[in-house]
Amino acid sequence: MLFPYFAPMLEGKKILLGISGSIAAYKSILLVRLLTKAGAEVKVMMTSAAHHFVSPLVLGTLSNNKVITELFNEDQWSNHVMLGRWADVMLMAPLSCNTLSKMANGACDNLVLAVYLSATCPVVVSPAMDEDMWHHAATKKNIEWLQSIGHKVIPVGNGALASGLYGEGRMAEPEAIVQFLEENIFRGSALKGKKAMVSAGPTYEPLDPVRFIGNHSSGKMGFALAEALYMQGADVVLVSGPSTQQVAYKGIVVKRVQTAAEMFETCSALHADMDIEIMSAAVADYSPETMQVEKIKKAGNAMQVNLVKTTDILGWLGAHKQQQYLVGFALETNNEKEYAIGKLQSKKADMIVMNSLRDAHAGFGHDTNKVTIFTSNGGEHSLSLADKSIIAKQIIVNIIQQIHEA
Repeated sequence: MLFPYFAPMLEGKKILLGISGSIAAYKSILLVRLLTKAGAEVKVMMTSAAHHFVSPLVLGTLSNNKVITELFNEDQWSNHVMLGRWADVMLMAPLSCNTLSKMANGACDNLVLAVYLSATCPVVVSPAMDEDMWHHAATKKNIEWLQSIGHKVIPVGNGALASGLYGEGRMAEPEAIVQFLEENIFRGSALKGKKAMVSAGPTYEPLDPVRFIGNHSSGKMGFALAEALYMQGADVVLVSGPSTQQVAYKGIVVKRVQTAAEMFETCSALHADMDIEIMSAAVADYSPETMQVEKIKKAGNAMQVNLVKTTDILGWLGAHKQQQYLVGFALETNNEKEYAIGKLQSKKADMIVMNSLRDAHAGFGHDTNKVTIFTSNGGEHSLSLADKSIIAKQIIVNIIQQIHEA
């Protein structure tokens, strides 16, 4: 079975970027680069003040479209009505205090505002101004007005400002703007209404207040799976063991745990409400029978630690499965296929994703992965080495297919 092409969320999307007069306009260069790299078609329009901060030549080169600056240019007229109807989203970044005020009050004295008032698409704004301006009552009123008519406002950042002060008012970073568009405008709907749980990362089983038994799992695969589920419309809870990873989207609920017992307690409590469960965490099979209250001191040439078996989370979920589509992971070093299929059957899972330690640049600690998917209906699909975010999206595509075929 061939996997369908999983297009990035912005691929083929038409984005109309408006740039107003702010020092933060320099960030629009990287923003245009990121949007076009993600596959979006970008058209840029600028106010006259914006020319002081960023070059139309640079933006036109990066967007592969001529930058639009005037309603009237020699003997030509810019069709602001068609521009407003062409776009899937109009993005104002940066949105200066002056242009914000004009938008909120319906002013129409330049091309950008004429297009704005003609736009039939969603409007997203990324404000940029000094802290005192940002906190002024008039600015707050204008922002609230834009939100009241359905526009989305990207939160400002906190940091060094052009005035030399330090505080709120910085335009969001380009990467954050792209993520905001993905999450708030172009999020998919294939799994809308579905509740999903993902486990990720290692567990740490304490020997004493200082030491623990753990493994090398980074959590990257689990976090990528949670994000892929979320971007297909699912309501996602991510149960993560100790990991430095952070989710890209604010809508994902993250529950942090430390031990296998804590992970079991959290997953079992969530189980009844879930439609999809993906257990990608590298949970410890054994835990110290007792944790020493004080740090263990060196004594002699050896130390004996009694270990007890932890609860098999995947097995418990399989035994208590009702409507859930259950996915487990298997990390093998030999007889990979045999063990993976055995796990699929014994855990009563619907899918097992197999990693092999024989594969270079795959598994723990890597940004890339290479897996084979086994399904309860006899399916077997190998995914070539790719970034974990791509592997995660392909796994979710397969889950969607399996659910729809059931």
